[in-house]
Amino acid sequence: MLTERREKIRKIKDLPKIAEQSIKGLSEEQLNTVYRKGGWTVKQVIHHLADSHLNAFVRMKLILTEENPTLKPYDQDEWAKLSDSECSVRDSVLILKGLHKRWTALLKKVSENAWKRTAFHPENGNVTLESLLNTYSNHGEHHVKQILELRKAKNW
Repeated sequence: MLTERREKIRKIKDLPKIAEQSIKGLSEEQLNTVYRKGGWTVKQVIHHLADSHLNAFVRMKLILTEENPTLKPYDQDEWAKLSDSECSVRDSVLILKGLHKRWTALLKKVSENAWKRTAFHPENGNVTLESLLNTYSNHGEHHVKQILELRKAKNW
């Protein structure tokens, strides 16, 4: 379990770099292209990573500092429509770099017992710190893969 957990923390550590690489050299027009019909634009995907991972970081800190806190859900599709989604993707990459540095530092020092700490999520029921690590260690890679598949399909 320890080796698996280290690998998941490494994935969180590396996400800003792979996200930045996935959009390198893209024009504004390309950044405003949807990765699939009805999906988000590349720009929205990068902003979503910052939004989602900020929430995940806060959720993990709540789990570590409170007894079974209730985690607030949010509507990610509505967040993606807000005016800050027009900001430069560079802004969200910078957020990811700082956030993931702190997040990695936090996760590396979590005690074995703390991984079992819980929270209540109104949509998902009880979750543990470990289950959030499992979710978010793959979340960023999933979205980067969408961008890379779009680039390949469009020959960018």
